[in-house]
Amino acid sequence: MKDRHSTGAPWRNFYGRLKGKGLRKSQEAYLDEDLASYAPGPVGWEENPERNPLDVAGMFDGKPVWLEVGFGGGEHLVHQALENPEAGIIGCEPYINGVAMLLGKLRDNPAGNVRIHPGDVRDLFDVLPEASLDKAFLLYPDPWPKKKHHRRRFVTPEHLEPLARAMKPGTEFRVATDIPDYVRQTLQEVPKAGFTWTAEGPRDWRTPWDDWISTRYEQKALREGRVPHYLTFRRDGAAA
Repeated sequence: MKDRHSTGAPWRNFYGRLKGKGLRKSQEAYLDEDLASYAPGPVGWEENPERNPLDVAGMFDGKPVWLEVGFGGGEHLVHQALENPEAGIIGCEPYINGVAMLLGKLRDNPAGNVRIHPGDVRDLFDVLPEASLDKAFLLYPDPWPKKKHHRRRFVTPEHLEPLARAMKPGTEFRVATDIPDYVRQTLQEVPKAGFTWTAEGPRDWRTPWDDWISTRYEQKALREGRVPHYLTFRRDGAAA
């Protein structure tokens, strides 16, 4: 598989800052003491230069595997992990402050069915076996509001095609956003990558999922008068 490391072509980041204001000492402790225990396996280029596939089946003892791309502060990921012990969840987040926040939540609510990749999800896509994911979430991604930056959004072929490859046929991909133009681009690009939008009417994309927990990003959107949209897609192909 060609990538930025073999071609020399840099990726366009679909995320913003890697680190915000200084971490609290407790958060630094979470990163130093806890993060390694949540590693999904050798993902990065230094520890896995050959890009050998992860043992996803063994990672969670054969449980279905879910992926959350950009988990923010981790509210949704922890909620899903605790409510669904029969599934394993991998969370990817390059923003180290968000990773520290998730680790703090996991100290209060331990969940053995969580793995964390504190970096770019595209590195994870390199080492995820084909058709290894049973569900995926993209919740309030960075909107990149300027038109010239729209190509940096996650909902572009650069990200959607490897996601589709990693998902089993018939599985669910959820997208939540409060940005109307992100909705437009999502509905335009996701079906091209091999997904079908499941909505049958406005209620299907204006009503949260039954197992939804509102995140801090959604609460900010509501305070500022923006309307959340909840888009559900099904990976094309017959379910196994």
